Amino acid sequence: MRVAINEIKEMKQKKEIIVMLTAYDYSTAKLIDEAGVPLILVGDSLGMVVLGYDSTIPVTMEEMIHHTKAVVRGTKRALVIGDMPFMTYHTSISDALRNAARFMQEGGAQAVKLEGGVVVADTVRRIVDCGIPVMGHIGLTPQSVHQLGGHKVQGKTPEAAERLLQDARALEQAGAFAIVLELVPAPLSKLITQTISIPTIGIGAGPDCDGQVQVISDLLGLFADFVPKHAKQYAKLASAIRAAIADYMTEVKSGSFPTAEHSSTMDESLLEELVHH
Repeated sequence: MRVAINEIKEMKQKKEIIVMLTAYDYSTAKLIDEAGVPLILVGDSLGMVVLGYDSTIPVTMEEMIHHTKAVVRGTKRALVIGDMPFMTYHTSISDALRNAARFMQEGGAQAVKLEGGVVVADTVRRIVDCGIPVMGHIGLTPQSVHQLGGHKVQGKTPEAAERLLQDARALEQAGAFAIVLELVPAPLSKLITQTISIPTIGIGAGPDCDGQVQVISDLLGLFADFVPKHAKQYAKLASAIRAAIADYMTEVKSGSFPTAEHSSTMDESLLEELVHH
């Protein structure tokens, strides 16, 4: 059985810290799921770390669904959340409902994530009313990075902090089951976490959220273009992969790979007829 949203909500009540990671493919999702991570986000961060765009803005529904299907196939227990891409839920509620439904029906996800607070609260409510669980996302919302003027910490002034608190409350009232807080000062994250009854999941938002999320490529040291301040590299796979590729090239060029153990044999007398033809 997969983790259900009520189990995630109960973790907050029990003060059990919630772990969440992103995944974009079958094999990584399988490893994350086997480790027992309860929440997997198929993040539109795949725009940068998998597809090579310079932001999340170009990512399409087709791309998101393609990767969501792969992640779902790799998981048995984790709750898989599809990240709704730029402008797939802003133009109308019917668009938002149709796209959220595609994540469930075609992608096989069990929930969706939307960016924004007060502005998207009505949309969140309608999606939840249709039986689709919604995770909110406030603070630095990467799809609005042009509006926000870059990847900056949000909520540092009293007015901005008040807006974030209102955003969190609006999402809670709209029926979201959890909220991602991205690049929010730790004291404000703590206040929001204490104020609302649904779990907060931080990324660059300090240690007092109900849970934490990281981009798997950052955690593994796989995406070497840029390492955010809030990320910690628990492995350095980019250098390990480079070394493996270099070793492979050296061995192929020198003729030391492949050897007999990587090859199969046959009765060579059978080839004599071919030669005489």
